[in-house]
Amino acid sequence: MQVKEGSFERANCPVERTLEVIGGRWKVLILRELFQGVKRFNELQRAVNGITQKMLTQQLREMESNGIVHREIYLQVPPKVEYSLTPLGKSLKPIIESMHEWGVQHINLS
Repeated sequence: MQVKEGSFERANCPVERTLEVIGGRWKVLILRELFQGVKRFNELQRAVNGITQKMLTQQLREMESNGIVHREIYLQVPPKVEYSLTPLGKSLKPIIESMHEWGVQHINLS
């Protein structure tokens, strides 16, 4: 462990970074929808059962700031906003698929 300016600093961990980007209750479900293609906000909210508007907005902003989601704003009336995956976001698909397969294989063990 490294000490910096009197505080402890953890070494970078790639797995921890991955979990920061896709972790939580909602992000994987949002990714699942965006793997299927471009979605508007309301489409995502309907598809991700139980997510509130506030939480979806927060999760999409975090995913956008991490470079995995792209937000396209169309200046029209009414305003139109579409969400899609960036190339970095698309690169998460095999990871999510592997997590899915692991879950299928181990779901009956608990």
